[in-house]
Amino acid sequence: MSTARERRGPPADGWESVREGEPFDAILVVSFGGPEGMDDVLPFLENVVRGRGVPRERIAEVARHYERFGGVSPLNAQNRALIEALRPALARDGIDLPIVLGNRNWHPFLEDALRELAARGSRRVLAFCTSGFSCYSGCRQYREDIWRAQQAVGPTAPEVEKTRLFGSHPGFVAAQAERVRDALADVPEKRRAGAVALLSAHSIPAAMARASRYETELAESARLVAHAAGVGRHEVVYQSRSGPPDVPWLEPDVSERIRGLAAEGVQDVVVVPLGFASDHLEVLWDLDEEACSAAAEVGIGFVRAASVGAHPRFVAAASDLIRERIEGEDQSVGRCPAGCCLPGTGARSPWE
Repeated sequence: MSTARERRGPPADGWESVREGEPFDAILVVSFGGPEGMDDVLPFLENVVRGRGVPRERIAEVARHYERFGGVSPLNAQNRALIEALRPALARDGIDLPIVLGNRNWHPFLEDALRELAARGSRRVLAFCTSGFSCYSGCRQYREDIWRAQQAVGPTAPEVEKTRLFGSHPGFVAAQAERVRDALADVPEKRRAGAVALLSAHSIPAAMARASRYETELAESARLVAHAAGVGRHEVVYQSRSGPPDVPWLEPDVSERIRGLAAEGVQDVVVVPLGFASDHLEVLWDLDEEACSAAAEVGIGFVRAASVGAHPRFVAAASDLIRERIEGEDQSVGRCPAGCCLPGTGARSPWE
């Protein structure tokens, strides 16, 4: 006799759920993960780059970046803070469910999170991902990660569906806009009106971008944030490029654009980590170190806005997306179509 898992399609897609109509009984916050000490750094980085052919020299270079911060990424702590803020926010909406953190690349891993939920008897879990924009690494890959974790746990693994992405949610926009206004206040008043907001996101291969709505969603979110913050001029830029130099990735790079703006006579930039919900290492290093240094080299004023983190408006947005999916009559909300966010390499998903 076939089991429910054998009868249904990929649980991370959720379209062929055999538990449709059953209530969600837990919430899974899904994130990238990060080391919390120097002993964690190399194993963490090996998880991140596994199968990508990244040279050992590059891994060692990034490890040195972590060393500057004691080997600690603030990401896990910020995700725990988000979860603690979510509990009362959901309670106000009458939602009292356990919330568990599961990461792609470090403890607590998704597999461990699903084992914990299975031990509690969870059958149908709702996932909230801390990545707000559509692309393979920020959307579909997380669904593949969940699927692999379910296979590792086995028949007792809960079914997992997800909320929709938050990049254009009014609460996220309001939270990020407030962070931008706070940063603008640090620009000298006489020059404030001429400051350019550079809204930064993780660069991805151009082929991956063509297979998703990443650029379109970032542009729309940036427009909404800039308008809400009262910014006169804004641009979308990219950071954290990796991979072979002959493979095209999204541009312009934030540091290169800062140099270009200085050549145009711009006096100040406000750099906004739009594509990052938390101030993890790629924000701390690529923006606070490298982009800030580039600005200093060309004599342009540099202010970095904080990420949304556990801002009350962002917490409310996350709560709203969870409530929407739990209470909504349209159960297709948040479900990704079968061909969404492909990697752009021709590689097939593990469930295909």
